[in-house]
Amino acid sequence: MQDETRVEANPPWTEPERVAGHEADQAVAHAVSEALPVVELPRIEGDPLDAPGAAELDEAPVAVPLQPTLVLEKKHPLAIRWMHWINFPVLFTMIWSGILIYWNDSDNAYQHPHAVYRVGLGNFTLFRFFPPWFYTNHIGSFSWDMRFQVTRALGYHFFFMWLFLINGLLYVIFLLWSREWKFMVPTRDSIREAIQVTLVDLHIRKGLPKQTKYNGAQRIAYSSIVVMGFGSLVTGLAIYKPTEAHWLTSLLGGYEMARWFHFWLTIGFSAFFLLHVFQVIMAGWNNFRAMVSGYELRSVEEPSIEAERRAF
Repeated sequence: MQDETRVEANPPWTEPERVAGHEADQAVAHAVSEALPVVELPRIEGDPLDAPGAAELDEAPVAVPLQPTLVLEKKHPLAIRWMHWINFPVLFTMIWSGILIYWNDSDNAYQHPHAVYRVGLGNFTLFRFFPPWFYTNHIGSFSWDMRFQVTRALGYHFFFMWLFLINGLLYVIFLLWSREWKFMVPTRDSIREAIQVTLVDLHIRKGLPKQTKYNGAQRIAYSSIVVMGFGSLVTGLAIYKPTEAHWLTSLLGGYEMARWFHFWLTIGFSAFFLLHVFQVIMAGWNNFRAMVSGYELRSVEEPSIEAERRAF
């Protein structure tokens, strides 16, 4: 009975059944190995994986760190940011007071023989800067009586002139001392890059040239504004002290010519101011934030400002 029971519980397999079972086991093992490949790594003495519970750790998923696509990099030093924001109200006040001085001196009601602020040829005047409503409704609105505006304008102009001079000198000294001027001075590729930037702004082409701190157009513009500031100081001194600085006034072609240069430099500053604000708006918050905090977010694929700064 015992032998019969054992035979019934474990019936003998035929040869075809044994071969089929073996092949089935091999197929399952192959499928599992293809889906979950196992790599046996050599163990070393004291390996944490040999500790109790290490098998559970082996089965835990391993997090792969993501590579950053953006980096936070220093763009503007503190001194440049301070002098930039100081120059903003100073230059605005200088332009405002200068326009009031110009209005008083070029008013036809007083028949000034040296009214040079006009566009014309000889005795023919095409137009004068600016229409009367411009002064009455905008420039002259800071005072109850336009007759006294020139006195106020002269006071503001001569006071803020010194702030403009000091701030400008400190700016140039810092550029030279810190070697930041290398970011700003135009290179031989600046004109080509400036043309590319202009075409992109006009939506004629796509793709700005690679840059670090400034592109070619910015290099030309920011270097030009420093030269214009120096020119405004020189021509302003020739107008302010035509007797004491007669050699300078004569070098500029006389008093009237010095005033002409000074006026058109002011027009250039006004155009730069409006264009600069427009470009900042177009560039977005990241560019504006860099002039406030000093740091800018940039792509890791873009050239590094700090790397170029260290190379100076």
